[in-house]
Amino acid sequence: MNIKPVRVCFVLLTLFGTVPGTEAQEHRITAREVVAEIQKQIGVEWKTDTVDTFKAGNPDAPVTGVAVTMMATMDVLQRASAKGLNFVITHEPTFYAHLDTPEGIPESDAVWAEKRAFIEKHGMVVWRFHDHWHMRKPDGIEAGNVHALGWEKFQRVDNQYLFVMPETTLKELAKQVSEKLGSSVVRVVGDPAMKITKVGFSPGAAGPEREIRALEQDDVQVLIVGETREWETVEYAADAVSEGRKKALIVIGHIPSEQMGMAECARWLKGFVKDVPVEFVPAKQPFWTVSEK
Repeated sequence: MNIKPVRVCFVLLTLFGTVPGTEAQEHRITAREVVAEIQKQIGVEWKTDTVDTFKAGNPDAPVTGVAVTMMATMDVLQRASAKGLNFVITHEPTFYAHLDTPEGIPESDAVWAEKRAFIEKHGMVVWRFHDHWHMRKPDGIEAGNVHALGWEKFQRVDNQYLFVMPETTLKELAKQVSEKLGSSVVRVVGDPAMKITKVGFSPGAAGPEREIRALEQDDVQVLIVGETREWETVEYAADAVSEGRKKALIVIGHIPSEQMGMAECARWLKGFVKDVPVEFVPAKQPFWTVSEK
């Protein structure tokens, strides 16, 4: 049967889709559309009063790839851009303050200005995903930490931040946390030989009120935190030790205390973001020890 060329073109388009470059070319998902899908999938009511907003770039820009990170440091932005990942989903602030507008620092500040310029030059978009990831049941950050540590069977049913585990020493517990969460800079308050079975884990920087309240509890012998002021929770823990109380504090650093939670976020996103690549881009621990160098 003879088919006219026009008919052949129509048949090919029907079978194989549009021709690249035509007006009917497939729509590429935007950063705003990715966020809208996250809001549908998150499983908690979306708050209007939240830091989970766009921080830089054009939300309607087409996404070439998604970089999920704990903190959108300059190093993370550079590595994400080099991989062609122009939409960065960060857990913590990008511009040095909770609301991404650092007080007392002019916009002309050289470091701040260069970071903004890099994002603009490379067509990147930055969106923060903090409040609602913590609001999930279980908390998305804590879930990632528990998975990385292998503590699922030790986690209490009534409180996801408390654990009852086989007896170990404070020193061994600190070593395990350091190795599994990738933090070579871990500081510990307490007797290294103290026997431990009851552990609390408060990632990030929950603040002294919550941290001290946790240490007061009989079912917390040692509290693991990301970071805390030394004249608040650290001093409280040190005084408790001096008073002969069986208490201890492990400070592992903010980034390693939440890093695995954003690795978990990347795995979660891959379940429904299918149009573009999604990759976990870890932030580097900024501290090093004298022994390392």
